[in-house]
Amino acid sequence: MKNILITAAICAGISAFAQNDQYNVASFHDSGRKAPEVNYQGEAWLNFLTRSDSTFDYNVTQATFKAHSTLNWHKHETDQVLIVVEGKGYYQERGKEPMIIHQGDVIRCPKEVEHFHTSSLEEDVSYIAVYGSAPTVWTEVLTMDEYERIGKQLEEKK
Repeated sequence: MKNILITAAICAGISAFAQNDQYNVASFHDSGRKAPEVNYQGEAWLNFLTRSDSTFDYNVTQATFKAHSTLNWHKHETDQVLIVVEGKGYYQERGKEPMIIHQGDVIRCPKEVEHFHTSSLEEDVSYIAVYGSAPTVWTEVLTMDEYERIGKQLEEKK
């Protein structure tokens, strides 16, 4: 009995010094919330993993686009990194040929370069985007006709 009381006292003392702070934990396995219906066509979900603040000047956001969904042309004041975590999509920078992106791809888009990233015609895509705290600058609508033309062109190249 004496050993139990000593063990309980030690555990109580240790727990008094244990960390009580709450951690900020997010998961890219969460689907997030439906994106506001602006700057894209189709269906998109956003999961804000980390938002910029006074000590970290970058946003880390997971975006999931259902098949046959577009995202308008845009640019950022900082480089943007895209990490494709699932599925297949399309990516293009202004003045360059579009490309297919797949799970595992990591793309770095230079600051101030217009680009888009979307799902493919037939498959969802989910990626983690790392970008600066300044608002995204939306430049031009990616029409459904243009998106479908790009998709057919890319799928025929395979």
